[in-house]
Amino acid sequence: MTKLSVNINKIATLRNARGGDLPNLVKAAIDCERFGAQGITVHPRPDERHIRYKDVFDLKPILTTEFNIEGYPSQPFIDLVLSVHPAQVTLVPDPPGVLTSNAGWNTIEHQSFLREVIALFHQKGIRTSIFIEPDQVMIRNAAKTGTDRIELYTESYAKKYRSGREEAIKPFAMAASIACEAELGINAGHDLNLENLKYFSEQIPGLLEVSIGHALICDALYLGLENAVQLYKRQLQ
Repeated sequence: MTKLSVNINKIATLRNARGGDLPNLVKAAIDCERFGAQGITVHPRPDERHIRYKDVFDLKPILTTEFNIEGYPSQPFIDLVLSVHPAQVTLVPDPPGVLTSNAGWNTIEHQSFLREVIALFHQKGIRTSIFIEPDQVMIRNAAKTGTDRIELYTESYAKKYRSGREEAIKPFAMAASIACEAELGINAGHDLNLENLKYFSEQIPGLLEVSIGHALICDALYLGLENAVQLYKRQLQ
C-alpha cells in the first residue's frame, strides 16, 4: 500500500497569521499520526513563512512515523537536515521567494551538485528523494545522482485530470516505468486530492509514498482532520 505523508505547512501558515501557538503544530502532527498518517512532511523555507527551523527540531523527538523534510539544499538547509536526521530528505529546486514548488530538477545541469549533496545525506543514513517532472531524460539522469527515490511533480496531472485522466496519467506512468527500470523508488506530490488521487495511485506502478498538504488541510476544514486523513488513506487502498 502507498504511504500517506501529510504535509503540515498550511497549519503553520495559519498559526503564523496571528502569532502565538494556535493551532499548535506539534499537536496537529501527533493527531495526523493518530488518525492514520504514515508520515509527516515539512518544507521549511528561508523566510520561515510557514514552517520554522525551530518547528523541525520540535517535531523530531515526538514523531513516531516517517519524518520527511523538503527543501532547497542551501547550506543552512543541509545543516538542519544533518542535525535533525529525518528518515527522508526531499530536495526541491525552489528559489528563495517562490510561492510553492513549481518545477522539478534539471538532473543534467545540476547532476554534480545533487550528487555531492546526496552523498552527504547518505553518510548519515538519510534516504534521499529529488523532486522531478515526468521527463524520461531527467529521470534517467536522476539515477546518476545516487538518489534513492524521485518525487514526481504531479501538478500537470491534476490540472488535466478532469478533461481526460487517461491522457493526463500517460507521462507519469511512463516516468514510473523508467524509474523502476533504474531501480529508483517513486514518491509523488503536488495538487493531489480526493478527486484524482485514487486513479493516480492505481495507474502508477511501484508508488511508495504521496505527500499531500494543501488539499488535505482544506478538506479538513469541512470534514475534520481525522476524517480527511482517513479518506485520503482510503484512496490509496
